[in-house]
Amino acid sequence: MAASWTASALPVIGAPMAGGATTPALVSAVSAAGGFGFLAGGYKTPEALGAEMASVEVPFGVNLFVPGRSGLTEAEFRRYAEELAPEGAAYGLDLAAEPMVADDDDHWAAKIALLVERPVEYVSFTFGLPGAEVVAALAGVGTQVLATVTSVDEARAAVELGVHGLIAQGTEAGGHSGTHTPEKPAVVSLRALVEQVVAETTLPVIAAGGISKSAQVRDVLNLGAAAVAVGTVLLRTDESGASAVHKNALAAAGADQTVITRAFTGRPARGIRNGFIERHEAGAPLGYPEIHHLTRPLRAAAAAAGEPDQVHLWAGTGYADARTGPAADVITALAEENA
Repeated sequence: MAASWTASALPVIGAPMAGGATTPALVSAVSAAGGFGFLAGGYKTPEALGAEMASVEVPFGVNLFVPGRSGLTEAEFRRYAEELAPEGAAYGLDLAAEPMVADDDDHWAAKIALLVERPVEYVSFTFGLPGAEVVAALAGVGTQVLATVTSVDEARAAVELGVHGLIAQGTEAGGHSGTHTPEKPAVVSLRALVEQVVAETTLPVIAAGGISKSAQVRDVLNLGAAAVAVGTVLLRTDESGASAVHKNALAAAGADQTVITRAFTGRPARGIRNGFIERHEAGAPLGYPEIHHLTRPLRAAAAAAGEPDQVHLWAGTGYADARTGPAADVITALAEENA
């Protein structure tokens, strides 16, 4: 049986959703309701992350992306850029001329230095494992380190590294998979993953992936999870920073409309199926963050134009339960009978 979660009154964590969806206001609202919020450090400069940290007055955590090399070749990048050129032309973009950004580590060293200088209660990592020196540096200032895992093998590696807790992310999760091997991602349902990971460790295990109802929370807690992390179900709340086109798409989508795609970013991610995915999934190469940078201006332009067909509409399988109103109401409802 995994250890208990003691960071908050309720066993519900607001997942860190990069790209603007998780705001300081959302983190604060989750914590004020008795849960625990995480800021998303991905895609931000250290200065921007530091400003967000300074604006949150409740205990919170920070999530970072572990950088890696995709192995994408210039030829494959150019082929896909040419394929996407007609998509960008409608917005005055020349995607075929976009440079291949292959050396972006998302300000890794500077963000680690920031979190050592200004410690928070928890730091979580996704896309891989940090080095042992990073875990030691954070632990040395009193921070608990959490690793996102998508398979029992990844969980074993994280335990050996010496992290303090595991985020077991099932395939139902919205947004990017935290897989350490995007070229061969594990496809494990949340219930099965929680059972496997809990059997491997006495560390706290946080269940993430498609959770949108209190019955699901009870279920994974009964399987041995110490807490749950939810993201998609918070996307339409008052405090969410998700774009209007994203929120509207969540409300308008029919049942069972999510798919796992690499068409937008070159890394497996779950979102609502749209025309862009239909047109380009077959030709999309693996290549994060190169493909992320290639499509970013297109996604921004389409979102500004209110066109969901070319926007990455990240969503977990429980997206139909995302509702408007205060985030606190969502957290309270999820935690019902689970306090």
